[in-house]
This record gives sequence, C-alpha cells and structure tokens, in this order.
Amino acid sequence: MRKIISFILVAISINLTAQEVDDRGYVVRVGQRAPQFEFHLLTGDTITNDVLKGKVVVLQFTASWCGVCRKEMPALESEVWQRFKDKDFLLIGLDLKEEEFTAKQFAENMGVTYPMACDFDGKLFELFAGPKQGVTRNIVLNKNGEIVFLTRLYERDEFEQMILVIDEELKK
Repeated sequence: MRKIISFILVAISINLTAQEVDDRGYVVRVGQRAPQFEFHLLTGDTITNDVLKGKVVVLQFTASWCGVCRKEMPALESEVWQRFKDKDFLLIGLDLKEEEFTAKQFAENMGVTYPMACDFDGKLFELFAGPKQGVTRNIVLNKNGEIVFLTRLYERDEFEQMILVIDEELKK
C-alpha cells in the first residue's frame, strides 16, 4: 500500500511540475500572472516583476542569428517603442543565448533604442516557452503583471493586434 501511495504522490508531483507546451511553443497562457523573474539590462539596471508593476510591458525574445527577428525589430522600434515609450510602457529586448557584446552590437546594427538584456542560458525564455522552441516571441504584460497577449514569429496581422492590445492596456 505504501508503494502505491508513493507512486501516486510522485506521479502527481511530476504532473504538477511539468509545463505543458502549447501548439505555439508557450508554457504560459493569456490571463496568467507572469512567472517571477530577475534579469539585468545591458545598462546594468535590474528588472524584476515588481519593477515592472504599473507599466504595460513587452518582453521581446530575439537573437542576432534570427532572420525573422531582424524583420520584426525595426517595426518594434518605430511602431511600438517610439509610439508608447513616453507612457507607462516598457519594451525590453531579451537576446537569447548570446554574449553581451553580441547583444549590444546586434541592437546597434538593428538601430533599436529600446532596452536590451541577455538571457545567457535561456532560463528566462524557458519561463515562458519550451526549452527547444524558437524566437521571435513577444509577451505583453498588463500593469498588474498579467499576460495579456502572446505573439510568435512576425505575422503582420498579429503584430497590429498586439499594438491595439498595448494601446487599450495603456488606457486602463
């Protein structure tokens, strides 16, 4: 009987800790509170969930080797960052599994002025998406730190919908 109970407890434990990856590679869902995180911008500033409270936030997972990211970043800069940066808004580029020098050079080459950070080991990425899933991804958080929109790749219709969601969240 003890073996059966132990087996059931282990099975329940495994089930509760396993993150289910959806058909777009996410392990989070719209409506959930963002997982707890802490990371450092290339400027050295520390970002945590608490620091972001009261702001609408876009966490953009990107990488210099990603062709789709290179297509999306100019649109993020001009249509999102430049439009909303003077409001209660923050867009942060999170360079996946690259060194600081590469991330800085990438941002400079892409002409982006929004803050960037390095997700050296991909642990931050894996809070939101499965470990072997790809970038480009944007996670939009409302002022309470809840996920309100998720994008995958750079689909123009989805991108425009994301802008509408950001605009609506900023009005709240």
